[in-house]
Amino acid sequence: MLDIKWIRDNPAALDAALAKRGAAPQAQTLIELDEARRSHVGALQALQERRNLASKDIGKAMAAKDQEKAEALKAEVATLKDELQAGEARERELDEALKYALSVLPNIPLDEVPVGADEGGNVELRKVGDKPAFDFKPKEHYELGEALGMMDFERAAKMSGARFTILTGALARLERALGQFMLDLHTAEHGYTEVNPPLMVNDGAAYGTDKLPKFGDDLFRTTDGRWLIPTAEVPLTYLAAGEILSEDELPRRYVAQTACFRSEAGSAGRDTRGMLRQHQFIKVELVSVTTPDTSLDEHERMTASAENVLKRLGLPFRTVVLCTGDMGFGAQKTYDIEVWLPGQDTYREISSCSVCGDFQARRMNARCRKPGDKATRFVHTLNGSGVAVGRALIAVMENYQNADGSITVPEALRPYMGGLTKIEKAI
Repeated sequence: MLDIKWIRDNPAALDAALAKRGAAPQAQTLIELDEARRSHVGALQALQERRNLASKDIGKAMAAKDQEKAEALKAEVATLKDELQAGEARERELDEALKYALSVLPNIPLDEVPVGADEGGNVELRKVGDKPAFDFKPKEHYELGEALGMMDFERAAKMSGARFTILTGALARLERALGQFMLDLHTAEHGYTEVNPPLMVNDGAAYGTDKLPKFGDDLFRTTDGRWLIPTAEVPLTYLAAGEILSEDELPRRYVAQTACFRSEAGSAGRDTRGMLRQHQFIKVELVSVTTPDTSLDEHERMTASAENVLKRLGLPFRTVVLCTGDMGFGAQKTYDIEVWLPGQDTYREISSCSVCGDFQARRMNARCRKPGDKATRFVHTLNGSGVAVGRALIAVMENYQNADGSITVPEALRPYMGGLTKIEKAI
């Protein structure tokens, strides 16, 4: 969430930033909402002051035995009480209107973010690894998985509908191995603390991490009003909610492997074959909570941690910086890591690493303070996939496929596979 005081002081800067994102200007509307709220609060304060004064005058009139004046003042106080109650209700309405308008406003892109309307404006930063050379036409992951008899979409659809998958045997173990490998790498070498968080959160956590109210349609809700997490970013980031952290404790770095749940409301017709876009999937998530001074360096570090997963797995990838029109709602800047998929003959996103500045921290009141100081400031938050486990499974299958349909197990995963070197169809 953006600061209304900053918006009042920088209306042109806000509208210029929104224009970069392809959004309409909002500064004037927000300032008018804030002015209406301020004016109303001022009027309420005047009413309260008049009520307090009239209440004192009742006592004076009673002491002077001026019953007529006392009764008139009592009637005035009763009227003022009714006006105050109605005014307080209106104040809540104005507060909610401003809060909602601010809560659906996207973050301000950093100056270095390239301006563009969509993914066509993204800028490639680097390519890492050589694409595999096959002497046969490479297959897509779902062709390989079904032929192995270890990837079943038909039975998944019978029990759950579209966009679900059943993995069995060595492919199920391979997915589990990928997650374990990532967790070990991030905790042992990259300095992240492993967390096993809840998979359901309340409104406060979803709002504090900018998923509500704007993205409610993308989430699944339980019958008792909780939300299934779309990513572990939500519970991991919300660990800092309401806290005042000492800056010498920062950064805090968290990693979790969880199931994630998304309705994919806006993706009708996209990636309907295979495992690329599922309602339920496994992801290893990275979250950092930093001081405002160190968040950009942490962004580079987090991206490097995610890239290292793919390097260790021997998967070719490229890293791009997203343009303003393709960047997520809460991000100031985002790097996407795209893994090469031979079956599709293209790069596909496998990790998105974003720095959010104080955008989420304002919503969840997460602050920090230098030792010895009284003043506080909002922390900065970052999140990134480290990486999407299901998509890593797809990438391993397609890049390590053999002509006979078997899958060679990458060396980094063999200790997690009981020494298995190749996944083959059971005879």
